[in-house]
Amino acid sequence: MGKVKKKLFLGDQAIAQGAIDAGISGVYAYPGTPSTEITEYIQDSQNARSKGSARSSEAAENSGAEGGKIFCRWCTNEKTAMEAALGSSFAGKRALVCMKHVGLNVCADAFVNSAVTGVNGGLVVLVADDPSMHSSQNEQDSRFYGKFALIPTLEPSTQQEAYDMMRYAFDFSERLGEPVLIRLVTRLAHSRSVVELSDRRGQNPLHYPKNPMDFVLLPAIAKRRYATLCDLQATICEEAEHSGFNRMPDPVDMAQAGENRHWEKGVIACGIAFNYLSEAYPEGFPFPVLKLSQYPVPVHAVRRLAELSDEITVIEDGQPFVEEQLRGILPIKTRIKGRLSGELPRTGELNPDNVRVALGLKPAEIYDKCELVVGRPPALCQGCGHRDVYAALNEVLKEYPNAKVFGDIGCYTLGALPPYRAISSCVDMGASVTMAKGAADAGQFPSVAVIGDSTFTHSGITGLLDAVNSKSNIVIIISDNLTTAMTGGQDSAGTGRLESICKGIGVEQEHVRVVVPLPKNMPEITGIIRDEINYKGVSVIIPRRECIQTAKRKAKNK
Repeated sequence: MGKVKKKLFLGDQAIAQGAIDAGISGVYAYPGTPSTEITEYIQDSQNARSKGSARSSEAAENSGAEGGKIFCRWCTNEKTAMEAALGSSFAGKRALVCMKHVGLNVCADAFVNSAVTGVNGGLVVLVADDPSMHSSQNEQDSRFYGKFALIPTLEPSTQQEAYDMMRYAFDFSERLGEPVLIRLVTRLAHSRSVVELSDRRGQNPLHYPKNPMDFVLLPAIAKRRYATLCDLQATICEEAEHSGFNRMPDPVDMAQAGENRHWEKGVIACGIAFNYLSEAYPEGFPFPVLKLSQYPVPVHAVRRLAELSDEITVIEDGQPFVEEQLRGILPIKTRIKGRLSGELPRTGELNPDNVRVALGLKPAEIYDKCELVVGRPPALCQGCGHRDVYAALNEVLKEYPNAKVFGDIGCYTLGALPPYRAISSCVDMGASVTMAKGAADAGQFPSVAVIGDSTFTHSGITGLLDAVNSKSNIVIIISDNLTTAMTGGQDSAGTGRLESICKGIGVEQEHVRVVVPLPKNMPEITGIIRDEINYKGVSVIIPRRECIQTAKRKAKNK
């Protein structure tokens, strides 16, 4: 027997290595915190494998050299990622698709329909939720999507479990013929732990579905496939009931309970919440606990817990997904506590302290805030081209008292803060263009959209097409820093072709203007903004200058 191999991994890295060792042939993703590092890890491993450099020997070792090359280019958005992964699955390969929680909204059409088509090669959809909105617009809980799509959902408690779940998920996906959703949260994605690795599995050979027409969702076929999906629910539920990821460890005072074996309190701990519960009771639990990491909610296990206890406290990071369902599973006499009842906060991520309080324990020692540390709100980097864009825009819009600027998702969203206070909205990817159009439709003038290059290709192109078709009186500023800067400098799908895209959609050539955002060019930039505001139609201004952080990294690596 060979030596046991252990690595210190982020949760994201454990997922990535687990996918490699499970024999994936491709990872499809759009960068978004806290999921970005999964794809980056696989990319680094593949780059090291191709270069074979001594500096990257560890990454090369992790890349699965004997397993074949893994496709790992960034996709334009989560919808294209989901569809490409489904295509890889159609061809018999194992594919991983990664995104943050709001990205699941973008690919919802393909995601839900993939449950109806089913899969051929294993398909795992990895979604990283962001409770407390550290880098997000909402506190969405992706477990609801798994329930909605009628597919199994996994939620790891530890980095080791995240790694182990990948092989199980791919195996289960192929055995079931359905995609599997894995949901993790920011705290697990970005914390480290030692992970014990297992042997690597080779990649699947190319092979096709026994019935390729299953993937043709004409109504007659879709009805048959949906009936098949519904028939699979008993199997999916049974798998959750007997899953090794769902377990009920014996309380430490089991012997003292005697024949009655009854407690006042029981706890259901979901995903990372089991870690927080374990931290509160390092010597063992004084009451029965059901650890949940595989869904649908195992009804028989939950009822067994209710038989052992008078009340059940549900500890789950995110929304009250399990807590709500218990009210339809358990007898009315069972008291249910959690986020809905107020024992745990309704918003924000869990932590060991609020878990302790919910269980009637004293919170851990809290240290006084250090008065020497001054709060530093986020700000655009010194030397960032977005600064010059907002400076020019604000200068011109002084002439228009009713001007409105609709923003979007990216570094440039910080233009909403002092000193610029330049944008009026930020809703979702691509919304700047369509909100500016809608406001113009309502009579707003001037109506300006500010969007980044990566966000434009992600979700702004279709809004621009709407604006062109309507001959909307709007100005769209595509602030092009030649990268996906907010998530660390990944490739941007529109680099080098933004002008061609805009002209191809139908923006008049003379109203696609490119400028270099530098202080010395301010008279030119303000003049162009003023001219395009006064043009009665769709204008696109592209201020282009490389992200200062990307430029620094390139200079350092030379």
